[in-house]
Amino acid sequence: MSFCSCGRMLSPLPLRVACSLLAWFSLYTWFCHRYKHRNYEWSCRLVTLTHGILATCLSAYVGFIDGPWPMSHPGSPNTTLQVHVLCLSLGYFLFDLCWCVYFQTEGALMLAHHLVSILGITASLALGESAAEVNAVIFGSEITNPLLQARWFLKEIGCYHSFTGDVVDFFFVVLFTGVRIGVGAWLMYCELASPKPRWYIKLGGVIMYTVSWVFMVSICRFARRKSMKKYHAWRSRRSDELYLKTNGHLKTHRDAQ
Repeated sequence: MSFCSCGRMLSPLPLRVACSLLAWFSLYTWFCHRYKHRNYEWSCRLVTLTHGILATCLSAYVGFIDGPWPMSHPGSPNTTLQVHVLCLSLGYFLFDLCWCVYFQTEGALMLAHHLVSILGITASLALGESAAEVNAVIFGSEITNPLLQARWFLKEIGCYHSFTGDVVDFFFVVLFTGVRIGVGAWLMYCELASPKPRWYIKLGGVIMYTVSWVFMVSICRFARRKSMKKYHAWRSRRSDELYLKTNGHLKTHRDAQ
C-alpha cells in the first residue's frame, strides 16, 4: 500500500472522531437540559450508560459475527466496521476524560484507564491494524459498565439496599471476574504469543489487564464487606427470631400455671 493511499484512508479518521466527540457532548447537553433538576453527574452517567450498551453490542457483533476472531487473528488489518466502532468509542473516552478532569470526580486509576484506552484506540487507528483485539478489550471493559451505572442510579434514588441492588452487584462481580479477568487472560496470552501485533500494542494490553486486576482487588474487598454485612444481619435476625420464640414459649408456660 502506498503512502498516498494510506493518507487517504487516515485523513477522515480525525473528522470521524471529532464528530463522535461532538455527538457525545450533544447527548450530554440534552440530558442536562432534560434532567435539569439533577446534578451534572447524573447526565454524564446517562451518557456513560448509553455508550456502555452501544459499545458492548457493537463490539460483540464485530468480534463474534463480523470478525475476524481476536484470539486467532491479533494484529490483523482493520475492517471498516471495526474502525467505525473504534472512532465511536474514542470520541466517548475523550469526552469522559475531559469531563472527569474538569469536575475532578475520578482518581488516578480511572484516569489512567481512560488514557490507556485512548492511546490504544488511537494507535490501532493510526496503524490500520490490531482493531480486532482492541475491540475485544472494549467489549470486556464495557460489558460490566451498564451494571456499574445501574448501581450508581439505584443509590441516587435510594433503592440500592434492596433485592434489586443485590442482583446488580452479583451479576457485576460475576461478569467482571469471568470476562475481564478470565477471558481477558486468554486474550492477553493470544496477544503476547502472536508475532503480529506491535510491541506497544502488547504493552497496552498488559497495562489494561493490570488495571483490571487492580479493580478486581477493590471489588473483592467490596464483596467481602457486603457479604459480612449480610451475614451479620442474618445472624441478628436469626437471634431475634429465636429470642421471640423463646419468650413466647415462656409466656405461654407462665400463663398455663
